[in-house]
Amino acid sequence: MAKYLEGTDLQKSRAYSPAVITEGGRIVWLAGQATTMDSDGKDISGNFEAQTHRVFALIEEILGRAGGTLANLVTMTVFIKEARYGDRFVELRKQTFTDGTYPASALITATNFARPGMEIEIQAVAVIGDRA
Repeated sequence: MAKYLEGTDLQKSRAYSPAVITEGGRIVWLAGQATTMDSDGKDISGNFEAQTHRVFALIEEILGRAGGTLANLVTMTVFIKEARYGDRFVELRKQTFTDGTYPASALITATNFARPGMEIEIQAVAVIGDRA
């Protein structure tokens, strides 16, 4: 139900919306999600792509517990350890949001994370049941 403002060609190519408008609904403030383990407990330290997939899965699990899905995300702040992963993150986000409706987003390079081997952390906000 959220209204995603259409982005410029550049914004679309980077897989984010310049703004998302909601009205009503429940706001879900997600803590930063990061991991160095996959869903089977296998170590994925230093593996940017595997961590990105797992972080999106963790966010989806949390939103499911709140009655939502990834489609309810309205904004995300993405922290990556190395700027060279920026373009790859955009591609992975496009694979995650296949309908082309993207949350608003910031992509920030961070020097270090809370644990060795972490490559990405995503903090997000979702709105479930809005009527925009």
